[in-house]
Amino acid sequence: MATICAIGLMSGTSMDGIDLAMLRTDGVDIVERGPGLFVPYEADFRRRIEQGLETAKEIAQRGERPGDLAALEQEITRRHAEAVKIFLDGEAKSWGKPELVGFHGQTVLHRPQQALTVQLGDGQRLADLTGLPVVFDMRAEDMRHGGQGAPLVPAYHAALARSLPQAGRFPVVFVNIGGISNITFVPQEGDPVAFDTGPGNALIDQWVAREAGIPFDADGAIASEGGVVAEVVARYLEKPFFDRPGPKSLDRGDFTLAEADGLELADGARTLAAVSAAAILKSVEHLPHKPTLWIVCGGGRKNPHIMHDLKAGAAAAGAEAIPAEEAGLDGDATEAEAWAYLAVRSLKKLPLTFPTTTGCEKPVSGGVLAKPLP
Repeated sequence: MATICAIGLMSGTSMDGIDLAMLRTDGVDIVERGPGLFVPYEADFRRRIEQGLETAKEIAQRGERPGDLAALEQEITRRHAEAVKIFLDGEAKSWGKPELVGFHGQTVLHRPQQALTVQLGDGQRLADLTGLPVVFDMRAEDMRHGGQGAPLVPAYHAALARSLPQAGRFPVVFVNIGGISNITFVPQEGDPVAFDTGPGNALIDQWVAREAGIPFDADGAIASEGGVVAEVVARYLEKPFFDRPGPKSLDRGDFTLAEADGLELADGARTLAAVSAAAILKSVEHLPHKPTLWIVCGGGRKNPHIMHDLKAGAAAAGAEAIPAEEAGLDGDATEAEAWAYLAVRSLKKLPLTFPTTTGCEKPVSGGVLAKPLP
């Protein structure tokens, strides 16, 4: 099957900027990973997106754009187009002109129980601004077939697992720790199993923003001065979400800081890191088999406290947890790579989601192709 060179664009629940990655793939087993780039959002624009999350609560139909959301969508699209230009003029120049763009957009609302998910991003405008075909809106078709609309990355995780030297250590679990954490369980045979596991970086970011006025706890420095308050961790893990089997997915606002109220700054940061790790480890209760290897991607792998707790918990269960780099991957670029991979699959009408990953009634393709206007 012919390969296609694609760019993946991802702006996730951490809302910190745009991840870009280049990939050459057939949308099945051939995965040639190229360069990546991160283009950060400045603090003022992050706050504007956060305000957009509040406005988005008014949305009842996914095409609605109340308040400032229409203007915000156009600004997000413009910034993605600029990021593509920077990428193609710099890190990705040696790969030549890509044939396709996979565009995630910025999620501002995700209510799977209402079959409602909203990502801000104008695919047609991005195609016109970049001069490249763009595949976007890749979650909606899954929801039309009874799925949660998330997570979508598992199809790519499964392809990666088959290509890694660690592939002999099945079952492998990929962990992505963004604002929300999700996992993909990849068996030696059969479809992957995937679901959101709980809060990732979102609660930690919200905590230090509220208590210290800074956007995130860089390298876990604040948490290093604190300790884990076990009672708070236990209160989070008592939430009904953790008793539900997958497939299941979360909105960024489904977990709040209420359980951590009253803690000191450092204790709160360290405790919420423990919550992130504990939620991931608890997911084993809903997996077909215990994993032998956890491969950790996303920004959360840079928090030494989350990684410490994950490694300790995995070891206690006879497994190993490693950052993506130890598996030869780029943990910052994995989701953006996935969006490039999914765009190629969409173009070829291959499934993006499966009953075991989102709960859809059958394997489902999806996405909308926008071609640049002449």
